[in-house]
Amino acid sequence: MTLLRYDPDEHAEDPRARGILSVMMPVYNEEATLGLILDHVLARPEVGEVIAVDNGSTDRSGEILEECAARDLRVRVIRVSPNRGKGGAIQRAITEISLPYAIVQDADLEYDPRDYARLLEPLLDGRADAVYGLRGFAGATAYGFWFVIGNALVTNFCNILNNCYIRDIETAFKLLRSDLWKRLHIRSRGFTFDPEVTTKVVRLGYRIHEVPIDYYARSRAEGKKLTWQDGVIALAFLLWLRILPHRALFGRSPMDYHRQRQADLATQHPLLSRRDQTQAERR
Repeated sequence: MTLLRYDPDEHAEDPRARGILSVMMPVYNEEATLGLILDHVLARPEVGEVIAVDNGSTDRSGEILEECAARDLRVRVIRVSPNRGKGGAIQRAITEISLPYAIVQDADLEYDPRDYARLLEPLLDGRADAVYGLRGFAGATAYGFWFVIGNALVTNFCNILNNCYIRDIETAFKLLRSDLWKRLHIRSRGFTFDPEVTTKVVRLGYRIHEVPIDYYARSRAEGKKLTWQDGVIALAFLLWLRILPHRALFGRSPMDYHRQRQADLATQHPLLSRRDQTQAERR
């Protein structure tokens, strides 16, 4: 595996982004990489809090989290037992979000926190409420052929069922407005979390903005947990989500919030802003 190249000055800091991001980190037996990834996360100026959910770990992950929380008040540790799956851990983290935006960050070294700045940009500009980190499979390490094909199959099936065009629904880097996270009513416990989030965001009428990110894939020997069985389950789950009525997905939650958000987003097209700027300069 290629280790992260840490350079805190790589992205120019946007003053609008300082301390506005909640990082939701599900942790299950990641003692080998947990301390390092937390160092990278906490080095980012965008991060205002880290909600780390120790998801029934049996190694030293819990101790590492507590040590980190003692050093940095931004870290909050939540312990759940027995293991609730990745989706269950993130459900718990969502209830603790206190900042305007929240992202999922795995506890391994596959996803680079230096990408937070570019992922936040469409949200801060008012152009999106949901941003996904788009992985570049061509140049990454430790890929298997069937991993890439399986990811494409699940993604394309989601696009067909929901009449959308997204290139990577299984990416862990999902950055949403916190208000939207809390209105998705996530129920998935395992890796069906990603299809559920994507389907619900699209069904609510939002467009998902994708931003290219760096990605350092790990092998099965290095702790990769996703298997081909998870891909099959994801396909079946996507079909089940598609046939469910709106009320089954979202309960009795009113749509007023989502209609207003989408109306607001429609006024923030970058070319509209450019036109207003041009007209002001002509005056």
